[in-house]
Amino acid sequence: MITADSGGSNGYRIRMWKAELQRFVNEIGKSVTVLHFPPGTSKWNKIEHRLFSFISKNWRGKPLLSLAVIVSLISSTRTEKGLRVDCVVDNNEYRRSMKVSDEEFKAINIRQHSFHGEWNYTIMPQGIFS
Repeated sequence: MITADSGGSNGYRIRMWKAELQRFVNEIGKSVTVLHFPPGTSKWNKIEHRLFSFISKNWRGKPLLSLAVIVSLISSTRTEKGLRVDCVVDNNEYRRSMKVSDEEFKAINIRQHSFHGEWNYTIMPQGIFS
C-alpha cells in the first residue's frame, strides 16, 4: 500500500505515475493499492509530521553549502522516538517531457475503489483482471 499526496509527480491525476506504477507492479508480480490524501490535506501525512520538522531542526542555522552537506545533515536526523532518516543522492538521469499515450493509459490494469475511486485504487499486474 502506498499513501500519497494529491499533488506533485505522484498526484492522482498524473498519467505517468500510474503508467510507471503499472510497470513496477508487472515487475514484482503483485498488486499495489494507492490511497491519495484529498487535495489540501497533506498536513495529515504522518511521515511529514514525524520527520520533516526534525530535518528542519537538524539543519537549522547551518549553511547548506553543498549537496554533500545537505545529504549529511538529512542522513543524521533522528526523532525523539527513534525514527531515522535515510538519504542518498540519485545521480540517475531522467528523460523529461515523457508522455503516456491514450492506448498505454487505457491498458493500465486499475480497479478504482468504491469510496473516491479517483483517489483510491489498486493497480494489478497486467493479465490479472479485477
